[in-house]
Amino acid sequence: MKDYNYRVRAAQPGDKPVLGAFHGRPGFEVPKDACDCHLHIFGPRERYPLADDRTFAPGLASVEDVVALHDRIGISRLVIVQASPQGFDNACVLDALEQLHGMGRQARAVAVVREATPASELQALHRAGVRGLRVNLQSYGRTDPRGAEQGIRTAAALAAGMGWHVQTYTTLPVIAALRGVIRELPVPLVVDHFGLADPAAGEHQPGLADLLALVQGGHVYVKLSAPYRILDRADGQDGQWLARALIDANPERMLWGTDWPHTGPFPGRPREREGTDPFHPVDDGAQLDIFGRWTSAAERQRILVDNPGRLYDF
Repeated sequence: MKDYNYRVRAAQPGDKPVLGAFHGRPGFEVPKDACDCHLHIFGPRERYPLADDRTFAPGLASVEDVVALHDRIGISRLVIVQASPQGFDNACVLDALEQLHGMGRQARAVAVVREATPASELQALHRAGVRGLRVNLQSYGRTDPRGAEQGIRTAAALAAGMGWHVQTYTTLPVIAALRGVIRELPVPLVVDHFGLADPAAGEHQPGLADLLALVQGGHVYVKLSAPYRILDRADGQDGQWLARALIDANPERMLWGTDWPHTGPFPGRPREREGTDPFHPVDDGAQLDIFGRWTSAAERQRILVDNPGRLYDF
């Protein structure tokens, strides 16, 4: 995590915190039907037990919390992503989708399933609002391209029959090693959080050219999500060149997301597996404002509305 993660916004008159964080309003007009393409919902553990192989144990992050956040920053559509502590049990995500739909919110989800998941279960997930499958490598420290290839190919085969996509959280070296595999996938691949590219490492860092080529060829979507994970400056200027390189490679393959409720390690503090691992108090209005400074109004329409509308079938 970069230092930006700890630059917390102070309360202003009329502010109401969401999970202990205060959120400003972005400095541009957010287009109608803008979508947050990456967030998590965590429910009570007595109802939604965490996976045995979890690397951390998150606290509660409810549907009501994220709706309050989105109302504050001008977001009306959302995509819930199954998080690593939830393992293969998608119950929390599915219940959240049902609750959001009951509130009149437009919501989709990305699930995590086992290799032998029957078609009937996939069809039930589709009816609930699932439109993709996630292969999370980074959260488990999985960097072996051979293992990554197997997981991505398996997920792609399941997703292809549903008209879905595959999403992965991994690094540039893994993406570069799998560039040939990715070009052959029967479905699009969505890469989380800038592919964890490092703005300070410059345009010649290993793997970035491969990611840009995959984006340009239309094989990969990239989420310009969670800038706090890669930036050093709170104004986002150190990441502008990277965002522009990705956008200019293919604006139709860009997405945006908050990564709310902002899990991740704190320096010098071990992660909690049994207790409650704290969330980072990130100002999501500021994150959206950084994106606004990187883009034109036409690009914001495409990235916040048009691209997710197509990919997630809104």
